[in-house]
Amino acid sequence: MISIAKPVVEKEEMDAVMEVLKSGQLAQGKNVKLLEEQFAEFCGVKHAIAVSSGTAAIHASLAVLGIGSGDEVITTPFTFVATANPVIMQGAKVVFADIKEDTFNIDSEEIRKKVTDKTKAIIPVDLYGQPYDYDAVKKIADEHGLKIVEDACQAVGAKIDGRKAGTFGDLATFSFYATKNLITGEGGIITTDSAELAELCRRFRHHGQSEQTRYEYYELGYNYRMTDMQAAIGVCQLKRIEGFNQRRREVANMLTKGLNGVKGLRVPFVKQGVTHVFHQYTIIVDEDFPMSRDELKAALHERGVGSGVYYPKPLHLHPFYMKMGYKEGDFPVAEKLAKKVLSLPVHPLVSDEDAQKIVSAIKEISEEKND
Repeated sequence: MISIAKPVVEKEEMDAVMEVLKSGQLAQGKNVKLLEEQFAEFCGVKHAIAVSSGTAAIHASLAVLGIGSGDEVITTPFTFVATANPVIMQGAKVVFADIKEDTFNIDSEEIRKKVTDKTKAIIPVDLYGQPYDYDAVKKIADEHGLKIVEDACQAVGAKIDGRKAGTFGDLATFSFYATKNLITGEGGIITTDSAELAELCRRFRHHGQSEQTRYEYYELGYNYRMTDMQAAIGVCQLKRIEGFNQRRREVANMLTKGLNGVKGLRVPFVKQGVTHVFHQYTIIVDEDFPMSRDELKAALHERGVGSGVYYPKPLHLHPFYMKMGYKEGDFPVAEKLAKKVLSLPVHPLVSDEDAQKIVSAIKEISEEKND
């Protein structure tokens, strides 16, 4: 079976973890500091703050921006729930805006329609590894005095005109979950150029206490620290992330070349000037393909090809968010794509032969159904 995701963990990571275990410094320590320094340099920002997850990164970012009760935060319904839940965790209101069909990212014109005098921030998502439309969203944010928290959890190393994800918001957030482009098992990081926001994030992850004056609690905080074992893995991974991403692009190019022209399938669109890192390689299965998305998924599994649906239902159609008044029909583009998207294996361990097998399997399925 060609798996939809497979972490790349080698001897270097294992040795680094063992070194931490032998050191006795298992909690936040020298490896966390090293990962923060190196990740900030990698992105091209002044500060990086390691935390326990991408969710924690988003939560901390909203908290230090002062988002709270009575505030509204605009984001996309076509994302993992961790993008939106931290808004609720802060007592604020999630306001969804529909997405663009080509990039799967939030539509800036839909954002503009949702801005009110209660809006305080926007959380655009770099979905599947392609950065959001920064210029358009930044223009709206500047016009209305809004903050931007970039959800770059799927986009380590992605770029717009050479500028890396993680530099496009007042704060940016990343996930190092086990299936991401760069992994620490669990974990995340926040990036920013603001020394003030960076210090507030450090306090927030550490029970509200400054790391310079322990047991002095300045505000509410959480235990969102990253362990040194996780950071040791991250330091190793960061050395190879560009190679990982390049391999993802190579696999994506093979899939696109092979699947272009298959009736009823749309391959991923990459905007001009964008360096996509293909956390997911997501095709659209249209009505003129000879079977439904779910039928194609099952047929691929029978042929030894894994696939995934990210995401089978937009957030606003889940029970928790429907309680807030959202309903079917509110965001037609997201709802339509949720029924059509299918992600194919694109991780660095997909071989050239695997990529050809994926393409051949899809073509065979299509031809058999058309006969």
